[in-house]
Amino acid sequence: MTSVPLANADFPYDVEFHRLARMRPHYRWWRVLLTGVVGIVLYVSLGGTVMMMLAIAAVFLPAVGVAVDSFMASSDTGSFDLDNPWLVASLLVPLIMLFPVLLIASRLVQGRDTGLLSSVVGRIRWRWLGRTLLLAMGVFTTGFAIWIGLETALGVPLELTFAHPGIPVMLLLVVLLVPFQAAAEEYVFRGYLMQLIGAWLRHPAFAILLPVPLFVLGHGYDVWGGLAIGVFAAVAGWLCWRTGGLEAAISMHIVNNVMIFALASIGLVDGNATSGTPVVLLAQSSIIVGYALLVVRTADRQGVRRRGGGMIRRHGPGQASQPENDQAETAQAARSWASRIV
Repeated sequence: MTSVPLANADFPYDVEFHRLARMRPHYRWWRVLLTGVVGIVLYVSLGGTVMMMLAIAAVFLPAVGVAVDSFMASSDTGSFDLDNPWLVASLLVPLIMLFPVLLIASRLVQGRDTGLLSSVVGRIRWRWLGRTLLLAMGVFTTGFAIWIGLETALGVPLELTFAHPGIPVMLLLVVLLVPFQAAAEEYVFRGYLMQLIGAWLRHPAFAILLPVPLFVLGHGYDVWGGLAIGVFAAVAGWLCWRTGGLEAAISMHIVNNVMIFALASIGLVDGNATSGTPVVLLAQSSIIVGYALLVVRTADRQGVRRRGGGMIRRHGPGQASQPENDQAETAQAARSWASRIV
């Protein structure tokens, strides 16, 4: 597995995921923060442009106006009709747009090597992503099946239904859109925010835990529901640090969200629920922690890289990157250099 060439000064590096912002060209402490500011401005500008276009379209196409009114009404009540495909799409698409906005802002402010937001090798490790997706599907399917089975055994009423006419379209949109929505959130909360904090604070606990409250607040749950979301966010951050990239967290997020949307469409879970219970917290936490432990065990067995290692060199005439496996001569220098990072 090889990494993309990085355009920075000539020095060895041996850096964990949350510290990778320091490997970007022309690193300055304020550039990472400025990336977020530029991203917010771009996102708000994009949202305003879309709303203006919808307002103009509603004048000429009444159906567009009805759809916008329906979406705004559902937003005001905090409830989404999961059988209405277009409301589901209108929920997911704005979140998906976080991803290109972040990449553009990161490229504009921090320069090249935006791939370091993905992993320590400077890109998404697709084979590893595929493996973690399979692990997530196995663990979450088993966990949800046990959970629903226990609720049934305890007499909790289930209102299973396939009567909603919009189910096929809704499920298709979920399968197509949720992976991008989940990935976008991971890039923002576990990619950008972890590396923002890691650029300033060395210990990974800060980078893992400090973004958690923001992730919880973005979901609007009560105390028990918020704790469940907090466990999800903390475990996702820990996986990014422990495996050197976003892949395992993205897989967990995708499978969790797809299953919730799918089960909600047939009445097995409440897709609009904003409250939780200690039992739900325990069940969800068990599934998430079980998945994380399985991922880490698999990563260790397969030698998945959790630190960036090698030589970063400026690329000019006659220069090339040092091969990654040529670390014997630079390992000590790398550790010495990394230890001097404040």
